[in-house]
Amino acid sequence: MLLVERLSDAQRLGHPILAVVRGSAVNQDGASNGLTAPNGPAQQRVIRQALATARLEAGQVDVVEAHGTGTSLGDPIEVQALQATYGQERPAERPLWLGSLKSNIGHAQAAAGVGGVIKMVMALREGVLPRTLHADEPSPHIDWTAGAVRLLTEQSAWPDTQRPRRAAVSSFGFSGTNAHVIIEQAPDPAHPADTADTNPGDGSVVPWVISGASPQALRAQAEQLRSYIAERPGLRPADVAFSLATTRSVLEHRAVVVGADHDDLLDGLGELSLTGPVVEGMSAFLFTGQGAQRVGMGRELYDTFPAFRNALDKVCAVLDPLLPRPSREVMWDEDPEALSRTEFTQPTLFAIEVALFRLLESWGIHPDAVAGHSIGEIAAAHVTGVLSLTDACVLVAARGRLMQALPHDGVMIAIQATEDEVLPLLEKVTGQADIAAVNAPEAVVVSGAETEVEHVAGILTAQGRRVKRLTVSHAFHSPLMDPILKDFQTVVEGLSFHQPSLPFVSTVTGTVAGAEITEPAYWVRHVRQTVRFADGLRTLHELGVRKFIEIGPDAILTGLVEQTLDTQAVPVLRRDRDEVRAAVEAAGGFFTRGGSVDWPALLAGGRRVDLPTYAFQHERYWLEAPVSVGDVAAVGLSAARHPLLGGAITLADRSGVLLTGRLSLATHAWLADHAVHSTVLIPGTALVELALRAGEEVGCDTVEELTLQAPLVLPATGARAVQVQIVVGEPDARNLRPVDVYARVEDDAVDAPWTCQATGLLAPGTGTPEEAAAFAVWPPRDAEPVDIGGFYDAMADRGYDYGPVFRGLRSAWRRGDEVFAEISLPEEAAGAAREFGVHPALLDSALHAAAAAANEHGDVTRVPFSWRRVALYAAGASALRVHLTSAGETLTLRAADTEGQLVASVESLALREVSPEQLADADDPDSLFEVEWVSAADSGSAEAGAGAASWAVLGDSPLAEGGPVFADVEALVASSQDLPGTVVLECPAV
Repeated sequence: MLLVERLSDAQRLGHPILAVVRGSAVNQDGASNGLTAPNGPAQQRVIRQALATARLEAGQVDVVEAHGTGTSLGDPIEVQALQATYGQERPAERPLWLGSLKSNIGHAQAAAGVGGVIKMVMALREGVLPRTLHADEPSPHIDWTAGAVRLLTEQSAWPDTQRPRRAAVSSFGFSGTNAHVIIEQAPDPAHPADTADTNPGDGSVVPWVISGASPQALRAQAEQLRSYIAERPGLRPADVAFSLATTRSVLEHRAVVVGADHDDLLDGLGELSLTGPVVEGMSAFLFTGQGAQRVGMGRELYDTFPAFRNALDKVCAVLDPLLPRPSREVMWDEDPEALSRTEFTQPTLFAIEVALFRLLESWGIHPDAVAGHSIGEIAAAHVTGVLSLTDACVLVAARGRLMQALPHDGVMIAIQATEDEVLPLLEKVTGQADIAAVNAPEAVVVSGAETEVEHVAGILTAQGRRVKRLTVSHAFHSPLMDPILKDFQTVVEGLSFHQPSLPFVSTVTGTVAGAEITEPAYWVRHVRQTVRFADGLRTLHELGVRKFIEIGPDAILTGLVEQTLDTQAVPVLRRDRDEVRAAVEAAGGFFTRGGSVDWPALLAGGRRVDLPTYAFQHERYWLEAPVSVGDVAAVGLSAARHPLLGGAITLADRSGVLLTGRLSLATHAWLADHAVHSTVLIPGTALVELALRAGEEVGCDTVEELTLQAPLVLPATGARAVQVQIVVGEPDARNLRPVDVYARVEDDAVDAPWTCQATGLLAPGTGTPEEAAAFAVWPPRDAEPVDIGGFYDAMADRGYDYGPVFRGLRSAWRRGDEVFAEISLPEEAAGAAREFGVHPALLDSALHAAAAAANEHGDVTRVPFSWRRVALYAAGASALRVHLTSAGETLTLRAADTEGQLVASVESLALREVSPEQLADADDPDSLFEVEWVSAADSGSAEAGAGAASWAVLGDSPLAEGGPVFADVEALVASSQDLPGTVVLECPAV
């Protein structure tokens, strides 16, 4: 995509500028010179017109991206026009450079011109003149001496001209339309980001926001960003955060990583703990009640965010004259006793919650509905316009002052019980206790006189219910509040109330508040009556609310939301957590659930930087053509009925069988996932599978032994193939049949040599499978889990370059020398498993469990070498339970299906180390011996003295020129000269 915007607008809006369109021109000359033939004079005119609109001289353009027809007619005409316009009066050392995108990608038709523009924009940015491909020699149809125009046959640095770089692009239409545009290097940004002079870790907590269309894409996005940032430690976290938030689309699956430095943020990208799919529905703010207060609440936010500081200052300016001490002094003076006094607790909670609301508001986070728990409902009333700030401060200060004056003789106890279970118990006491709050279906608070409350709690404790006495100064929402109601009514009758601007769910009634919320009597009942928080949550849910944010200094209501609605709430702050980080994480948590956040407002001061583009998840939709071996019956063979084999035939001269196959990455792409030291190696398990299939042809269902002779390397070029033969011989006296596996790289020569890859014996009669006792209880008892996280990454470091098909280890356990594991093929390969006895990738993955349990280290790479007594009891499994036992350097293996039924067993398997050199030799099977011509003058004898001749000639021959000559061997030996290193004798033609 190419986006064009007025330069002044782009600079004003802070958009990144890649290049500047300096000038352009278009003309048309199809009528005078035909529909398809190019017109040289018209091309010259359009170039001169573009230079004029750009206010440039021809020498001020460095390179031209040509239309480049690639024809003997069009190219000379175009170059002649460039020579006439750009190529005159230019110094020889600074010619006009010429290239064309068509040499890279061919003719892009209508997009050819814009493709050239994109190419030159990138070249301007990188300061590189790109090479024109497939144009090593200039066209002989062009007189290249007629002007200073040179073809870009090699990439070179853009010449330093002490001015902006400039390039021109030509594009000529089919009908005679000619276009020419001149583009210029982008101007330097007004505020460049000098990473060399900037401390990338300034300690500010920032969010990195990423999203993807699926969970897999989200993870890929995170990994891609993590790698990119790790290679660029000079990038400021704040700039990365700003760029992620402002230059990327927001998709369904989201994650937010919060941190203050590179290490913190990179670790977060690896973990992605704050994630979530979008949850459809409204959002609500829940304002916390008394009990959430803590010394120091809001101090870190006050020092960091102006919106919070300004809002708190505004509230305190109205509130402080109504209190015995300034509210901030009480909150921040490390005096928990003062803060626990109700006359301060309730006003300071109100102040903090209003400031938190304003902070979220400044970040673009707005609720669709509100509710408050007890004192929190006053903050909710103010922010929705029910009460002005002045009236709200008067109400909350009077409420706290009157409650503080009451006797301190009540208690509050939280009880695990339903409201219906508690009410009958309260009817049996004297009327000095009541349910203060119904917080969740099985979470109520009983409040009142100590004797009555303790009596109720004792009954429920005896029933096994959990009870907890709350640390409070008074028995709120109980009959002990009655003495202050008249005085409080006098206060609230002097206040003004208004309808809320948002749906307001009352926790007095548990329903959406109506006109009663504007009546003083409601706020008097609010002091005394039960807090029906659980009912309020259900009402919010009925309204369509699915996202909740708790507004307060601690997470008090969050757990109640989860208990009541089985959904999550996000607390803005948490006790004993860094406030700035907690608040930013709250915004991130809200965002991951589908909430809207104005990230630029939170990230003021961030600048745009280049970041990786979207990590697309590639999925192939083309139908896979089935691998077909054709009609093998037409050439006298029988179909082998196996994915790795094509044909089979019984040998005529003896009781044996021959099976043939052809393997390549084009026909068996999954084999590419088994690479060792960057070499695609056909696994030993595949050779075992071939031997088992060959045994099936002759009634032998056990591989008695199979020893690998050489690694079988698959050519990396998909079109090249390996031909395979499995030869089964006649039975011996023990009824064992020899089996040999041969292979050769497919070649045009019919006599290309074969290599014996494996040799062994086949035996008849597996018999009834043994009991699979080890699989009866799964996972096995007394076995310790093995951590396999990062196992395949560690294997890759040791040379095992396994792809998804061969990464089948899902879990593992260890018990002494025994290893247990679960393995399975990925979904894309599971369907093919039914065509195999046991899929080679599945059996190979079974062996990985031993390496994972042993926690092998170092750079040794081992592969299966020798197998003994391999038996197959059931075919076609795509998932297995595996039991491995180690005995010195060998392994014993038994595998069962997911139901515990035995599938295969291996009595003994030995592994052998393989080196990259061995695989390189196997990949190049040419002979170690070959004939090479060696210059005789360079191959003198080691015994020859200094200055002695290194060669001599026998007989009279033209070869004698330039060297000593002897009539025969006797003459050479008899001479006084040192013996030469080489003796040359001319042999006449026979």
